[in-house]
Amino acid sequence: MSVFEIGLLYGASTLAVMFTGMPIAFALGLVATVFMVFFMPVASLDTVTQNVFEEMSSITLLSIPLFILKGAAIGRSRAGQDLYSALHVWMSRIPGGLGIANIFACALFAAMAGSSPATCSAIGSAGIPEMRQRGYSGGFAAGLIAAGGTLGILLPPSITMILYAVASEQSLGKLFLAGIGPAVLLVALFAIYAAWRYRHETQRAAVLAATRPDARSAASALLRTEHYTFAQRFAALPRVLPFVILLTGVMVALYGGYATPSETAGLGAVLALLLIAVIYNTWRPRQLAPILSSTIRESTMLMLIIGMSLFYSYVMSYLHISQSAAQWIVAQHLSPWLLLTTILLLVVVLGFFLPPVSIILMTAPIILPPLRAAGFDLIWFGVVMTIVMEMGLIHPPVGLNLFVIKNIAPDIPLADVVWGVLPFVVLMALAVVVLCFAPGIAMWLPDVLIPSVR
Repeated sequence: MSVFEIGLLYGASTLAVMFTGMPIAFALGLVATVFMVFFMPVASLDTVTQNVFEEMSSITLLSIPLFILKGAAIGRSRAGQDLYSALHVWMSRIPGGLGIANIFACALFAAMAGSSPATCSAIGSAGIPEMRQRGYSGGFAAGLIAAGGTLGILLPPSITMILYAVASEQSLGKLFLAGIGPAVLLVALFAIYAAWRYRHETQRAAVLAATRPDARSAASALLRTEHYTFAQRFAALPRVLPFVILLTGVMVALYGGYATPSETAGLGAVLALLLIAVIYNTWRPRQLAPILSSTIRESTMLMLIIGMSLFYSYVMSYLHISQSAAQWIVAQHLSPWLLLTTILLLVVVLGFFLPPVSIILMTAPIILPPLRAAGFDLIWFGVVMTIVMEMGLIHPPVGLNLFVIKNIAPDIPLADVVWGVLPFVVLMALAVVVLCFAPGIAMWLPDVLIPSVR
């Protein structure tokens, strides 16, 4: 069989196995092993475990379980709810302030957790009931949390960016810095939409209250404004201070050149455990058990996916599928921007079915060489690709955040959740276009601070 035929069979077999409902890690491992049996030397089977181990032995990957531990320590304690409550007190006077507070809470939590589902779960469990109690529609509340949660893979320490740095052999410090500007852009776009949507819903609520007596109670909840004194606002600041200290300590250690990313992950995990022990009195074994068990489950699942994805990519490379696909793309002589558009559309389609971890590790050997040859900065592309994968997290049919929201708010119909997140998908696409015309939004920080990036 030709390489082209083997490549088509490889891709078709992968999709067929995944559609059976088999977990992604096992699906990728099964396909790779079967093709190893039929198309590679028999002796290769003796090296399966060795290949998986070697692919996962990168010191950079060591930081992933530690960052997950830091996120679990914050998300499994009252810390996430306190962060949200403090932001709500300060933003209560802004139109749509409660929704904007949720977006900011998601951004701050994401900067500590590095995980999109953890951000959705931690902030959404407190934020969605509060918003619905104050008259926000179910779809609007769900959309805010689902979209805000996607910032977990864009803001450092992003687990997705760690994997991209490994796959593309780029500086993790530069990649983390490059994600900050686009994340601020997305937060601003989400906040502007939240304010506009809130005003639209209040206008509609006022009309309903005037014309339909049965809708007055729901309308009055949305139209009701809350006022907090300056004493109450300043009393809420100590709830945010520990997060600022944690975030500052991690950032100074990483970008000040005092620690490697793996060391920084360990520092962040220790600081998070100290924070919940000192402030929330969470230090007893029975209190720490849910945090540690959650960390072990998520780390094991993620590392298994990473190992099998890398093994899958190794077999694809050995069979020259990835090299041939990259050469074929280059041979089309597409203009740089058409090439970029085609690749991003491919990532969008893959995002319908696969998580960001698998997308990066499976496609990197194919898409990065042509992009490098076309003159694109791979740090900048990593940020753009991350935003596109964020869209996949909230886009049906497999958008992971949709199911996280459905789990914490089962009374909201899935159709309402989907319609609630679609405007945010459009805003993310707009952010990608803006970054294409203004790449400096992503590259300014790493270019300025590159001497201090380790």
